[in-house]
Amino acid sequence: MTITATPTPGKSLISPTDHILVLIDFQSQMAFATKSIAPELLRNNAALVSRAAKSFGVSTILTTVAEKSFSGPMFSEITDAFPGQPLLDRTSMNTWEDAAVIEEVNRIGKERIIFAGLWTSVCIVGPVASAIDQGFDVYFIADACGDISEEAHERAVQRMIQLGAKPMTSLQYMLELQRDWARTETYESTTGIAKEFGGAYGLGIKYAKAMFGASEGGH
Repeated sequence: MTITATPTPGKSLISPTDHILVLIDFQSQMAFATKSIAPELLRNNAALVSRAAKSFGVSTILTTVAEKSFSGPMFSEITDAFPGQPLLDRTSMNTWEDAAVIEEVNRIGKERIIFAGLWTSVCIVGPVASAIDQGFDVYFIADACGDISEEAHERAVQRMIQLGAKPMTSLQYMLELQRDWARTETYESTTGIAKEFGGAYGLGIKYAKAMFGASEGGH
């Protein structure tokens, strides 16, 4: 049997309209004990993911745990990207056991969900395992998650992969949403986010544009 290739994306690749992004417990108290990733890198990656989601109009749920009584406010890197959006505060460690969050998931009505947050082994594994069990197609952004040790984070990542969740990274998330530099409506936003939060890749963009006036979309 001959297979014929076509210039179409794989079904497992994400698009801005095919998923819900759920950002969980990016809060001061949770971050204080996070040791698997440097806090400045965690905040940077949270900002990159949030701004990418906002730029592409991704349906996004923001949720906290005991915001007023214990864990503190959500990172401003996230809330600044979604001004005025309500934060769904919980008592449950497992986001999927919170009725208000599930009501919002059902209201949005998409079968693919992408998670990121603190801590990987509790607040991410819980909803990932629960969503998979209920038939959702689940991804998680591994470098926008963190835990109390590298061991805790890595074992949680392994567990989620074994359950069927797909890992990705923050920059991968944004570039997969863009996927074609000829998409001019989001080109400036995507490269702008990359220049600010994309590390060495962002420096490369600044250099290429300053030195050569380069543009990825100019075929």
